[in-house]
Amino acid sequence: MPYRFKQILEKIASERPQGPAAAFTVFHLITAMEVIAAKPIGRAALAASLNIGEGTVRTVINRLKSAGLIATSKAGCRLTSKGTELWKEYTSTVTKAKMEKNELSLADYNYAILVKNKLARVKLGIEQRDAAMIAGAKSATTVLCKKKHLVIPSVTDDLAKDYPKAAKQIITLLKPEDNDVVIVGSADTPAKAEYGTLAAAWTLLES
Repeated sequence: MPYRFKQILEKIASERPQGPAAAFTVFHLITAMEVIAAKPIGRAALAASLNIGEGTVRTVINRLKSAGLIATSKAGCRLTSKGTELWKEYTSTVTKAKMEKNELSLADYNYAILVKNKLARVKLGIEQRDAAMIAGAKSATTVLCKKKHLVIPSVTDDLAKDYPKAAKQIITLLKPEDNDVVIVGSADTPAKAEYGTLAAAWTLLES
């Protein structure tokens, strides 16, 4: 289950050796694993992908390596069998996609993340919005798939009718099914949009 993934990454992110606090979050760790899962990658390229400095990415690599999730070689960082297993567990429940600007956008950069079968964990979407904004996003909208319709709690019972461009993108990119949740996040930079949307989706996974 993705909850094991959440527990392990939160433990890695919370480790605090002596000295200054690490300048990365659990969401940098998630993105690092996503990038490494795609293909082996060197430290400099990984730092650029995560939008962090090489000193910080060195710590990220060391933490993931110590946890047995990645291995390093001249070819770069790659997932271990343990890392691959955990990543597959996570991606079986969580799917991410870039979005074009739409009626739900409050900034230039937008991401959508689908979390499967988590409708019951959503109240009004306020917890998800707050988590996204703390992580740097300007907004986050929680969309639910109910009885084959996309809805926004207390806003619309028919996203396709009231926000057709957003609905079309969500359906095309993520193909939500009943009881799925989709978070749409916006920010002024790609990194803030991505990490903000991840932070919102993260609240839906049990620790």
